Amino acid sequence: MNRRELRENTFQILFRVQFHDENEYEEQMNLFFEDLGDISVEDREYITNRFKNISEKIDEIDAKIDSCSMGWKTSRINNVDLTLLRLAVYEMLYDEDIPTAVAMNECIELAKKFGTDNSPSFVNGVLSNIH
Repeated sequence: MNRRELRENTFQILFRVQFHDENEYEEQMNLFFEDLGDISVEDREYITNRFKNISEKIDEIDAKIDSCSMGWKTSRINNVDLTLLRLAVYEMLYDEDIPTAVAMNECIELAKKFGTDNSPSFVNGVLSNIH
């Protein structure tokens, strides 16, 4: 998989587990990878590690989103946009291999694909405040 596909799959698993208890995450990960079909060990490890890293920092990431989303606390942000923001903020703040502009652009592209008509501009606005 290329980086964009890895990012999209990471987004999808992050989104998926929001609807389950933490003790079900492993089962949900296994079901997710089963649905993906043929995936390399490296790609599976990358997605799994990225998911775990983001999950470990979720409170810090959400605090950053809350402080930069001007009137929109994470509890009010729809699940797709929130998941996209969490992924992008993680990449912007904690992943030195991904330039901030790339993290922002990729998140906006995913917002166009998975979000509402307003998602790209909303996500862009929040991420611009973080940058």
